[in-house]
Amino acid sequence: MSLNGLLEKSPATLPILQATFGLERESLRIGKDHRIAQTDHPACLGSRSFHPYIQTDYSEAQLELITPIAHSTKEALRFLGALTDVAGRSIDKSEYLWPLSIPPKLCETDIHIAKLEDDYERHYRKHLADIYGKTLQSMSGIHFNMELGKDLVAALFQQSGYDSLITFKNDLYLKLAQNFLRYRWLLTYLYGASPIAEQGFLNHKLAQPVRSIRNSHLGYVNHKDIQVSSESLEKYISDIEAYVASGKLIAEKEFYSAVRLRGSKHVRDYLTNGVTYLELRTFDLNPFDNRGITQETLDTVHLFVLALLWLDSSSAIDQDITEASKLNDKIALSHPLDKLPEDAPVESILLAMQGIVNYFELSDYYQGLIDAIKNQIEHPEQTIAGRLLEEIDTLSLESFGQKQGQAFHDYAWQAPYALKGYENMELSTQLLMFDAIQKGVHLEILDENDQFIKFWHGDHVEYVKNANMTGKDSYITPLIMENKVVTKKLLSKAGFPVPKGEEFADKAAALRYFSQIKDKAIVVKPKSTNFGLGISIFKEPAELTAYQKALDIAFSEDDTVLVENFIEGTEYRFFVLDGKCEAIVLRVAANVVGDGKHTIAELVELKNQNPLRGRDHRSPLEIINLGDIERLMLQQQGYTPDDILAKGVKVDLRRNSNISTGGDSIDVTDIMPSDYKELAAQMASAVGAWVCGVDLIIPDKSLPASKEEPNCACIELNFNPAIYLHTYCHEGPGQALTPKILAKLFPEL
Repeated sequence: MSLNGLLEKSPATLPILQATFGLERESLRIGKDHRIAQTDHPACLGSRSFHPYIQTDYSEAQLELITPIAHSTKEALRFLGALTDVAGRSIDKSEYLWPLSIPPKLCETDIHIAKLEDDYERHYRKHLADIYGKTLQSMSGIHFNMELGKDLVAALFQQSGYDSLITFKNDLYLKLAQNFLRYRWLLTYLYGASPIAEQGFLNHKLAQPVRSIRNSHLGYVNHKDIQVSSESLEKYISDIEAYVASGKLIAEKEFYSAVRLRGSKHVRDYLTNGVTYLELRTFDLNPFDNRGITQETLDTVHLFVLALLWLDSSSAIDQDITEASKLNDKIALSHPLDKLPEDAPVESILLAMQGIVNYFELSDYYQGLIDAIKNQIEHPEQTIAGRLLEEIDTLSLESFGQKQGQAFHDYAWQAPYALKGYENMELSTQLLMFDAIQKGVHLEILDENDQFIKFWHGDHVEYVKNANMTGKDSYITPLIMENKVVTKKLLSKAGFPVPKGEEFADKAAALRYFSQIKDKAIVVKPKSTNFGLGISIFKEPAELTAYQKALDIAFSEDDTVLVENFIEGTEYRFFVLDGKCEAIVLRVAANVVGDGKHTIAELVELKNQNPLRGRDHRSPLEIINLGDIERLMLQQQGYTPDDILAKGVKVDLRRNSNISTGGDSIDVTDIMPSDYKELAAQMASAVGAWVCGVDLIIPDKSLPASKEEPNCACIELNFNPAIYLHTYCHEGPGQALTPKILAKLFPEL
């Protein structure tokens, strides 16, 4: 039964772009001497026996980054960027990842077989060294895994007339693999990026730069006597099995085709279980992108694969593949500025790609991809290999590789508090995701806007929200901490000190209360709040108009407001995890310091230029606003935003010291007396909190603290205590908390 013309017979509404994707990227670790690192695989990356994302390939110095299955090329590349980020910050700071497919100068003694726990895997790598040599094993690249969408396959199956879905899928993927081998030379032309090899890598010196050593017969390929037929799946399977049985291949996976049929451990299982996806293995590392491949490349390859389905099958496939292999080798070993040979059937594949775009009415973006291909065909200097020509120095790419590799390494360490590609998520969540990836805990983002993540290891599953809300806390616990009235009552009944005050459900009643507190320092805040929203603090007795304004601000956040006595002292945030205080910060309220030149408004703007400041908890420090609360605060001190402060004069813009309202964090974990730590932990336990931020006002921390004589007061418990403020502090060493949370959630690791 033929698959020819199947797409043309299908409705134009077919979900043609539906597919899943996965990427595997290999890269060598390079030491400070710009040679292959001689250090072991980083211990901080967890165990290679189960790590789903970061492994070692052939050698101890060759990292392999593996993305999970993604439903779009964008998400696959996004996760590869995150893996690249984690890898870059997990290796020694003096090391970096080599950005090219061909390694720097080396000798075989520099290459150490990966120190894996699995005896078979070590034996397998030793066999490869004996058969092919260690040098070839040091090449790196990217593998592109693709499975056509289930709805797409089901629709095509119904259209096909096949009786068996497994048979249909096998024929479908076999056709794609066959046509890939017929037309892969176009990808070699476009994305080849291994134009030269360093001295000693090849047995003979190349006369000139080429397009792709790795994708030529000089690359990592089987010996010439290994010839596997693609005529049928049965013939493909029997040939591979015969070579393994004869000892010419040590295992089925030693067959290094440019494309692999995937989905089962053994090829024979395809007959009963079916092929489920393709592994395309032809991509050199793109050294102009820190991830080794671009979004445009992934989407072009996706369109290219669909075009392979659009094209008719060959009646003499093995012969055609042989000829196409020769053409691919010719293109791979041609000069990077050479155009495609005249015998390359480029119009056939371009017409097929255009057919997909036109028939299924794809967006202008996909038309742009075709136009870009045509432009590179006319202008070879725009291909990756063509661009690399400008970087070759005395037939070497080492200086370029060193420069680019170091630049990418530096980029990984820019904003180290963020996870590249996921910067739009809340910062504490980014930190926890980084640690999970690093240690090899599976993760899936269930709701990105709500910061809801699924983590798992084996059969052990944990759900986490905002990096700290977990199944270790009961449902009621965050609700208790969110409600400041309930929190105060529970703490007070448990014998812990809390500020005295009253709650009000309407503004009129709160205004009548003014006569009782007009001579007192007070705090006005919403009953349920987080991140310091809606809080006004009056260290001196408030005027009625200011009090009214504070009530308006608080009522805008909640329908119930608390008016409490202000407690003199220094405010500290204690982070409690599973009954133990793990970190403490002193938070300094948002402020500016005068320079005698700039207005307060200008000083705020200047301070906000600090790269550590951002919005919505995506940076360690928050942007300082000049809103109603800040203007009220200035008014109380006799200032306006247009006033110029004398040099050295400090003005607070907030009474509350929350980082979320522009404050600064100072890590004091190591200098805080242990009795205050114990007291904070007891307060968290009093409300049943597994994770909790305890805000204490301490007049004098040199005085001893106990439940009987606390010498402090708890002003608030936080169910979402902003973990990041303990880790990346304005001052002090900072405390890494997300690794401790992860270790508590998965003690088996």
